[in-house]
Amino acid sequence: MEGAVRIVLLSAFFLASQVHCQEAILHISNQIAGSREYCIVHNHSWTPLSQSLDAAPQFLLVNMISTMLCDSTGVSPSTVNGSALVVMRGDCNFSQKAVVAQSLGAAALLIASNDTMVTPSANNSDYGKVHIPLALMRYRDFREAQTVFGDTMQVKLYAPPLSKVDPSVAVILLISIVTVSLGGYWSGACERDRLESRSSNSEAGGGDGKADSGELFLYSPLKVIFFVAMMCGMLVLMYFFYNVLVYVIIAIFCLASASALYSCFDAVMEKIGCGSINFSVRNWNCSVRSLLLAAVCISIAVVWGVYRNEDRWIWILQDLLGIAFCLNFMKTISLSNFKICVILLSLLLVYDVFFVFITPFFTKNGVSIMVQVALGPDAAGERTQGNTVEVPAEPQAPSEKLPVVMRVPRFSAWAQNLCGMQFSILGYGDIIVPGLLVAYCSRFDVWVNSRRKVYFVSCCFAYFLGMILTFAVMLLSGMGQPALLYLVPFTLITSAVVAGCRGEMKQFWAGTMYEVLDSSREPLLSEGRTDRSLEGERC
Repeated sequence: MEGAVRIVLLSAFFLASQVHCQEAILHISNQIAGSREYCIVHNHSWTPLSQSLDAAPQFLLVNMISTMLCDSTGVSPSTVNGSALVVMRGDCNFSQKAVVAQSLGAAALLIASNDTMVTPSANNSDYGKVHIPLALMRYRDFREAQTVFGDTMQVKLYAPPLSKVDPSVAVILLISIVTVSLGGYWSGACERDRLESRSSNSEAGGGDGKADSGELFLYSPLKVIFFVAMMCGMLVLMYFFYNVLVYVIIAIFCLASASALYSCFDAVMEKIGCGSINFSVRNWNCSVRSLLLAAVCISIAVVWGVYRNEDRWIWILQDLLGIAFCLNFMKTISLSNFKICVILLSLLLVYDVFFVFITPFFTKNGVSIMVQVALGPDAAGERTQGNTVEVPAEPQAPSEKLPVVMRVPRFSAWAQNLCGMQFSILGYGDIIVPGLLVAYCSRFDVWVNSRRKVYFVSCCFAYFLGMILTFAVMLLSGMGQPALLYLVPFTLITSAVVAGCRGEMKQFWAGTMYEVLDSSREPLLSEGRTDRSLEGERC
């Protein structure tokens, strides 16, 4: 009985997660040339289509592209009876064309368009008059079909439902979790190496074990506020001067991501013990491994820069470079204590919510500044499930987009991809911002000699739960969410609870201030103290 209830609930969940998209498929075939599929746009609430190819009725397509079918003059009912008609768009509205087609006995109506295809609509009084399938198709698609199939074409119109629960969400979730975990682990490993190096240098009587000069530290609340204010200013500038600054950001991303990818590959090579041949040119020391890695990383960044608007495959390189960028950022930027973590993450939470939820009330097109900048100038025209859609009838020059998101194609939207690729996205900030806290937790585990990495593991798990909640709310609300609204409370509260349960909140809050005065790093616990001495302080 219990198993049956679970099956019913699971079935209900997936049925509820199916939505009818306004993009559909025109399947054209004949016995000679085989078959092809093209994008069409329809209104499901007005003239619904079958949900599968097998269930869709097949019609002979009658070419009436030379007319707009605003009336039945010159059209013989015997030539169109029981067939699908294709006519040109213009002169009269869609419902008038459909009523005329019905009066002639047509079984479906296709309207070829040279303009942007929008969801067909009509006055309330006209909705009940149309009883045949009605859809818009690209005029160039019809001409292509004529070339391939000739004058004998069999057509089927169908609209497979689009699942809200797309596998691409799982890929995005995996990318985010792996990136945050690896970034935190890398930061902790670097901290452990530095402490061991300092200890070795102290025993040998040399070196002072100073921090790596390549690291940047946020240890002052004033610096954190200044950093967030700069982010706000940059976002506003991007909104108003997008067409110019987008190329600056693309160039910076190519340089930064190539450098980050090099750091990641070099660390992997070092970890697996890959040797190299060193040589010197004019007192400049380098290695064959470094040169090869640099060539590979620069080549990947250049290829992405050249083909950045090729949706079909370039997202793979963008995600690779984005992962490397996030990893290197988390390893390079260090937060000195939990107080700084709380201030930074709280300010960025307010920043995220304000620019996503509040700014639409002030913008002309009602689109938030965050969405407008992240998705580009055409963000207002993004297709939405169940609402009016706009699909270009002719190829258009791609608009430049900022490389600030992880992108994975929607696998369940393969049919709708005929009209244009659809992606699930996650901003780099939704990885980096909580990732800085994860990195701090990982370093704190090193400072307190926690062999089980309790802070790091707990924070990673909290990030995972926060991401699950983010996607659940997005699924239920049907709209994008500022992920930091859920990730920041989950990670901050979890870290604070762990520190409180272990009796280490004072140390966790204060952290260490060795970066400020360039003094040597000291573990927060005295030498020789291990996890075994903390058993009584744990939850």
